[in-house]
Amino acid sequence: MSRPADLEHYKAGMVLSGAGDALGYRNQLWEYNESGPAIHQELQELGGLKNITVQLPDWPVSDDTVLHLATAEALATGKEGEDLLHEVASRYVEGMKDMEGRKPGPSSILGVSQLRPGTEGGYRIAYNPEGTGCGAAMRSMCIGLRYPQPEQLTSLVSVAVETGRMTHPHPTGFLGAVASALFTAYAIQRRPITMWGLGLVKEACPIAKELVRSAGYAVPETERDWGYFTEKWQWYLELRGLSSGTGPVVFPERYGPAERDEAYKSFSLSGWAGRSGHDAPMIALDALLGAGSNWEELMSRAGFHGGDSDSTAVIACCCWGLMYGMDGVPECNYTNLEYRDRLENSAEKLYTLSH
Repeated sequence: MSRPADLEHYKAGMVLSGAGDALGYRNQLWEYNESGPAIHQELQELGGLKNITVQLPDWPVSDDTVLHLATAEALATGKEGEDLLHEVASRYVEGMKDMEGRKPGPSSILGVSQLRPGTEGGYRIAYNPEGTGCGAAMRSMCIGLRYPQPEQLTSLVSVAVETGRMTHPHPTGFLGAVASALFTAYAIQRRPITMWGLGLVKEACPIAKELVRSAGYAVPETERDWGYFTEKWQWYLELRGLSSGTGPVVFPERYGPAERDEAYKSFSLSGWAGRSGHDAPMIALDALLGAGSNWEELMSRAGFHGGDSDSTAVIACCCWGLMYGMDGVPECNYTNLEYRDRLENSAEKLYTLSH
């Protein structure tokens, strides 16, 4: 991982995010399977990861990649400020027309239905106390590709907060967008993974809170519901020995598919692992910490578990590609991936804009 992130890393990040999504989703079969051991059994029956050819009709991307592309292609226009937010909103509206068989979540459907791109403030929706899901987290990795430098942190957080709130105005939801965007920026910066969680809690979340206040939109509700996200992240960092950002990472002695299912449930809001804005990036980070540069191990941890496996994989695989490129990834896992061209094109444009 020593060499700086270049265009090939950007492309790998975007393409592997789609591949991880398609693999974790398995055309609805694995996203809704609550047993990691059962998924691993089915994976073995398919001949293992290196024998899976990710292509239509059996391995489509889910709503995660469709909406990630919507965010990426909006950012790739180079627009900024309100112009960018209207552009994102309009692409979310467009993206929702491409959801046949992709299973978008309720907050994403509801939120996008309320967007009015092009009208004043039309990228904002009413506060939704239920908007805690992972829909904002799973589509925001590309924001870190657009604003990858430490000095761009405020821009990154601002875009993540405002685009996240388009469907998930609850902080547990939209702070997930901040986490995903931040982690890809950290991957590009080559920041040690042991420091990512601390940076989220100590650097990015305070900026997000300030931005919410200065935007003056749904402030009392947002502040009332703020605590859960950061408290749960502090709990996780303590659990893994990362409260000071140095490590060493503490994993349980036995941490196979069954043990991970139990652990991931303990991260979750309501027992459905990876379903919320705080725990989809948390499981992604947990997988990255445990897998190192091993693609199969990453997918085992981030993509093949009980719960919302495509949403955790889409985040983890984007970060992994930015760090390690395509090294060790079987070509059949991505060569014929649905929307591969769009993922690569947006990677190229974001790379150019960020340099």
